[in-house]
Amino acid sequence: MTASTPNLKPGYGTVSSSSSGSSTPQPPPSLKKDIAPIKIVNHADLESPLASPQATNPLLSTPQNLAQEHQIESRSLQKGLSQRHLSMLGIAGSIGTGLFLGLGGAVATGGPLGALLGYAVIGLVVCSVQFALGEVAALMPVTGSFVRHSEVLVDPAMGFAIGWNLVYGNLLSIPSEIVAVCVLIKFWTGDSLNPAAVILPFIALTGGVGMAFVRVFGEVEFVFAMLKILLVVFLIVLGLVINLGGVPGTEVIGFRYWQDPGPFVEYIAQGDWGKFLGFWAVMTGAVFSFAGVESLAMAAAETRNPREAIPRAVKRVFARIVIFYGLAVFVVGLLVPSNDERLKGSGDTVAQSPFVIAAAAAGIKGIPSLVNAIVITSAWSAANQSLLAGTRVLYGLALKGQAPKLFLRTTSWGTPYMCVLLFTAFMFLSFLSLSKNAMSVFWWLVMLTAAGVLVSWSSILLNHIRLLKAMKKQGISTDRLPWHNWWTEYTSPAGLFMCIVILFTSGFSVFTKGHWDSAKFVSSYLDVPIVLTAYFLWKLLRKTSIVPLDQIPLEEAFEHAEENLAIQNQSFQPTKKTKSWTRFVSWIWD
Repeated sequence: MTASTPNLKPGYGTVSSSSSGSSTPQPPPSLKKDIAPIKIVNHADLESPLASPQATNPLLSTPQNLAQEHQIESRSLQKGLSQRHLSMLGIAGSIGTGLFLGLGGAVATGGPLGALLGYAVIGLVVCSVQFALGEVAALMPVTGSFVRHSEVLVDPAMGFAIGWNLVYGNLLSIPSEIVAVCVLIKFWTGDSLNPAAVILPFIALTGGVGMAFVRVFGEVEFVFAMLKILLVVFLIVLGLVINLGGVPGTEVIGFRYWQDPGPFVEYIAQGDWGKFLGFWAVMTGAVFSFAGVESLAMAAAETRNPREAIPRAVKRVFARIVIFYGLAVFVVGLLVPSNDERLKGSGDTVAQSPFVIAAAAAGIKGIPSLVNAIVITSAWSAANQSLLAGTRVLYGLALKGQAPKLFLRTTSWGTPYMCVLLFTAFMFLSFLSLSKNAMSVFWWLVMLTAAGVLVSWSSILLNHIRLLKAMKKQGISTDRLPWHNWWTEYTSPAGLFMCIVILFTSGFSVFTKGHWDSAKFVSSYLDVPIVLTAYFLWKLLRKTSIVPLDQIPLEEAFEHAEENLAIQNQSFQPTKKTKSWTRFVSWIWD
């Protein structure tokens, strides 16, 4: 396929569709006469176009600055991701160690029905987030995704705060995955293996993928996502076989554990109130399980034909979450009673995984080790996604003058290597697992990450709400959006409301009598003052303000999108739909 040179519209900060070659996109003739050519000797000499004191508001950047941003992105980053890569990123992000390690604790806290309802509610929130992100990203496919969207649609200070919040969250997410790997490997080795022997190779592998060409990341995640999907399908089928007595020597379980000890678990309080609190407590763990789905659009500027690829990937994420995740949570509730002490975990072993417990109880040898091995690859996959999302956001912040220009440095193949080096340094936090209580460290990091995820989801939904309101204010029909669903006008406000409520109630147990925990309080709510401080600090320094709806440069954005759509229609062939059973099979990875 041959990719055409994208046009750049003044007042709209996006990078358009792609080229896998080395040609450099040029500004349109209307801008050439006003823009001095950018001479790049090497990437270390790149200057942020908004670093000057005069550029106090990124939204009010001149066309010259916006064009410079486009040129820097186009020259520094490479288009290495294709449709099949993006289609798997969403499912890879939604299936991680939280599903395999977190479900045991969820069933113990909320009961089988409480856990199912908790994950179902968060699943609906995730779907509203994904569709909101897809609609905005299809119009504005930029490096940094919703961080850059916030600058244009809400407030430049919000882009700064959300961007650094995301960097902070991903910096902590990677060591939490490494701690999870240490816990998983102890299933085989016990305490005989020094965690350092696991941590150092993991850091080297993750850093290596981060430094490689972005297509290497795409291929690695494609393979890992396939392993995750196959494992989930296998576990669902195996769980049903065990539950129905299909394994020789076992009896039918059915809904036995839904009757005794019951569908719900009383948490902190007694009676129905205690059961409700158990259901609510499950939600924080469920948020972590889904963390990463928003990274699908982070590499939009490094994706070929993003306006087609992103919507298709978003729709598939919705279906996969409903089918794979919903069934997995349901089957887990059938296999293990909520009062099984092993679900609570001792802090030193992966034996709390309900899949491992069920397979061992059925006397199936080798299954626990197989599950454990694939879950380890799942942890690595989640770490890779956090690295990609975090480094691209940090690069975008540097591009806007909101981070040191040091992070604009890239390799000759388009990797922002200074960003990767920073994230690699933070991976060494995983050496906290050298302490005896590795699982406590893991969940402490989980709580830190969960709060940041909710803030990011809230910003995605707010961006979408502001986009639709601005379109209505300016008299622009939603028919002009590259991708739109009528019902997202209602799901985005509902999803935003749920995100805010869960964010402020995630650590509710510390406010109950006899359950105060300083560490849990800090980890549950630390992210809120961090984001607010960053937001008001940037507003104070750069004197930004919330952008009036009628001043958001939507017309330029739509003209830019429509021009690039015309170019893409000439350059890309429409995707051919497969027929019969091959269409269903290809749906898994397409």
